[in-house]
Amino acid sequence: MLEITDLVTEFDSVKALNGITFQAKPGLITTVIGANGAGKSTLLRTISGLERPTTGSIKWFDQELTHKSVEAIVRSGIAQVPEGHAVISQLSVAENIELGGLFRRRIARGDLAIATREVYELFPILYERRNEPAGSLSGGERQMLAISRALVSRPKLLLLDEPSLGLAPLISAQIINIVNQLCRSTGLTVLLVEQNANTALAVADHGILLSLGKVVADLPAKIMIADSSLRAAYLGY
Repeated sequence: MLEITDLVTEFDSVKALNGITFQAKPGLITTVIGANGAGKSTLLRTISGLERPTTGSIKWFDQELTHKSVEAIVRSGIAQVPEGHAVISQLSVAENIELGGLFRRRIARGDLAIATREVYELFPILYERRNEPAGSLSGGERQMLAISRALVSRPKLLLLDEPSLGLAPLISAQIINIVNQLCRSTGLTVLLVEQNANTALAVADHGILLSLGKVVADLPAKIMIADSSLRAAYLGY
């Protein structure tokens, strides 16, 4: 289980995260929603070690992560898919996927090949285009590639930052549905950050609503999506 306790992350004395506390339970999708500037991406970057908290605790089961290196956090079973369909454009699709398993190459070469085959089965278009430069892919295909690169590391916790950003609704729905199916079939724990609250809450088990770096609601997704007062107050619809 992921446990966040009293987490504060500051930039130039501005608290992007201001005492956040919540849990993400194993094998479920927990979504973090909120308006722009709420602290959603900062939260994921702090969990993955890309930003360092000022105070507070991040525990993944019995491991305290707040002082671990990014590599150590990845090795503990956590992988992040960053915002913006981030891939290395000059490398091929296959080379991008291979990067996701670099730290496992020596100890799990056989399973790395299996994991690679599995992501190609999830996203067949990537297998068809495996020898092409990643920069030639569409936005949706780049997002599929970014997710695949994370999955070959065999994470137990997948951090997804705005996977639908800039994508056509049909492509966005396809990607979100695949993540949902993966969670249900493998027991993968997912922490999903999304601007589109309806999309996120439709697949999530639990919702965390942020506003100005604070948790203002921590509820089952079904309850949160039905609460019109929360939507009106914090999401503007």
